[in-house]
Order: sequence, then structure tokens, then C-alpha cells
Amino acid sequence: MMAPIELRGVWKIFGKNAAKALESIRDNNLTKIEVLDRFNCVVGVANASFSVSEGEIFCIMGLSGSGKSTLIRHINRLLEPTAGEVFILGEDIIHKTDRELRHLRATKTGMVFQNIALLPHCTVMDNVALPLEVQNYTIRERRRIVLSTLELVELSGWENRFVHELSGGMQQRVGLARAMAADPDILLMDEPFSALDPLIRRQLQDEFLKLAEMTHKTTVFITHDLDEAIRIGHRIAIMKDGALVQIGTAEEIVTNPIDSYVKDFVAGISRLKLVRAETIMEPWDSWNVNNHIDLASAPKVSVDDHLDRLIDVAVGYDGPMVVVGKDHEPIGVVDKSTLLRGIQGGSTA
Repeated sequence: MMAPIELRGVWKIFGKNAAKALESIRDNNLTKIEVLDRFNCVVGVANASFSVSEGEIFCIMGLSGSGKSTLIRHINRLLEPTAGEVFILGEDIIHKTDRELRHLRATKTGMVFQNIALLPHCTVMDNVALPLEVQNYTIRERRRIVLSTLELVELSGWENRFVHELSGGMQQRVGLARAMAADPDILLMDEPFSALDPLIRRQLQDEFLKLAEMTHKTTVFITHDLDEAIRIGHRIAIMKDGALVQIGTAEEIVTNPIDSYVKDFVAGISRLKLVRAETIMEPWDSWNVNNHIDLASAPKVSVDDHLDRLIDVAVGYDGPMVVVGKDHEPIGVVDKSTLLRGIQGGSTA
């Protein structure tokens, strides 16, 4: 069964000579700078392929100009790709008509922008009801759905207020409510919290995570903040110069960066709440072959316990710890040297 979102070999090149530029990139492996010099074209997205599972929060992150916002706009075809395929809920959207695309955007995908683009002359009720009005819902239906959606984003009682009466964080919730009003299968969020103060930003992250758990929406979330991506995403894609450099869980990316760029990107991230016992442990069988220590009284830790939990256990016990799986049977061992290498980020093999 196809994933709700799947991109295959998507390219976006801006400029009049985009087709020739792409042909030359494929034939001669040109860099982004060389494409600009030779063809006066800008590579926005370079051969992007990925899929997003149902209910997954997939974070795309990178520095300014890396292509992340350009990429997300291909998922609902706000931008036309130069090449490649885009499938949404199993349908090829590249060949859809304008009318079909409008229906897709109105019913299957909801988008939240950094610049929320609320209508200042309209109330919260009218802003959130806009996609429902486009779909010809009755006034009574619109009101019922909007009130229910505002309750989800904790804005009950604010439906008759105007935008200028709301704080920045509240306005962002209105934008989220508008995106969710038509109950879309997919949420597209382009740096929705980046303009907010740190405290409000974290509060909205918390609220979004609770909402995601309740609604189980398939979500693509754009951010330039690695801490935010780690906190929110089930998986993370790191972009550079339009290309997806590495895709994986936060733990996979932090423990096994694919190149020096990703390694530098994650260098300042604490591993203590990311790296699990399963990642650093020595397998049970090989430990027993190489060691002759009685582990009958050793403390047991879960396969999913993070480094900070292992450190707490190690402080009160000098010997190795036994790692147990879901069935509470031993599957590995973590000793002090293994733990220290895990904290430091060196090889645990």
C-alpha cells in the first residue's frame, strides 16, 4: 500500500533554461553554483525522494536557502516540479487539472504558513470557516465544525474576536485551526512557530504534539531549528543546496551522521535524551562469550531507556547493566566504558 505522501526524483530549477540545466546536471554532475553560472538558473530542489507514513510527523530542516520551503510546496503542487513524480494518498497529482488540485487542497491537505495570512477584517470564526465556505457547507455546519476545531486548539470563546485582538501565538492557533477545519488527511506546516518568542513557541510545540496524538494527521513540518525537529519529528530530513542529505530518526542522525555537514549540524545536540540503550549495548550472546561476570544481581534497564537514565543507574552501581527487551528477557549489556563511549559519541562497537 502506497504511503500518504511519496515524492520520486523531484527537481525544481528556477529559470528560463531549466530543462537544459537539468539535462546538463544529469550528464555532467554540475554543482548548484555551476548551474547558476552556466544557465542563470537556480536549483531549488535536487532529486528529492521520500515517503511519509500515515500519522507520521516528518520534519524537513536546513539553513535558510536550503530548499525546504520550496520542497513542501510541491506536495500540494503550489509549485510545478521541473521533473519527478508526486503522489498524495495514492494519486499522481502532477497530471491533475486545476479543478482537481483545488479539490485536493480544499479537502485532503491543510497548510499552515509562517506568515499566517489571516484576514484582518474577519473574525476568528470567519477565518477558520473559510475552507468550509469554499466547499459550500451550510452556515450551521460551518459554525459547528469551527467551534469544535477551536476547542481542539484551545481557543474556545474567541470565535467572535478579530485578528488584531489576538496575540501572535493565538493567531498561529487560528491558522492551524483553519488548516484543520476541513479535516484533511495531510497537514503541511512551513515554519509555523519560528516567528514566536521561545516560551510561546515551546508551548505551541507542546499543544501541537498533543493535537497530533489526538488526530493522527500525516504531517510534513518545515523548520530551521534542529531542537524543534528533534522534539516534534518521528523522522528528520536534512537539506543542503536543494538536496536531501540524510533522512532518519533523530537518534540515527545524531549517532551516525552521513557526512561532515550533518556531523557539524548535530554537533551541539545533547545525546542524553536521544540515544537509547539498544544503540550502545553489546549483544547478550557476544557479551557472555567474551566475559565471565555473574550478572544475576545486575540492575536491569529497558531497551528504550536513554543515556540519562543509564547514567542514573550507573551512578549507584559499579558493574554492568543488563538491557532487557519488551518481553523482559535480556538482550544486551551496557558497562561503564560502553556508556562513556555512547555519551562521547564514539564507536560503541
